[in-house]
Amino acid sequence: MSAYFFFDVKEITDEAKMAEYRQKVFPVVEQFGGKYRVVGGEQHVLEGDWQPTFPVIIEFENVEKARRWYDSPEYRDLKALRLASTRGNMV
Repeated sequence: MSAYFFFDVKEITDEAKMAEYRQKVFPVVEQFGGKYRVVGGEQHVLEGDWQPTFPVIIEFENVEKARRWYDSPEYRDLKALRLASTRGNMV
């Protein structure tokens, strides 16, 4: 069963670090079999009051492959860049 990482970037606090992250993250996601399904864009809330700011959804084949990417040495420094350059949520 597919597994998804859902990011909602609320604010970019360091543009230079975020630019570096964007430049490097796509090949690492692909290396682990991930596929971007949503990168920003307009949203329409149909129920409730949740207001995503900049949603990003990445799909992996299963939970094991998703966690392998998230916990990988290849993503470790990129994760630190993202955390240092943004404010948001991830599930």
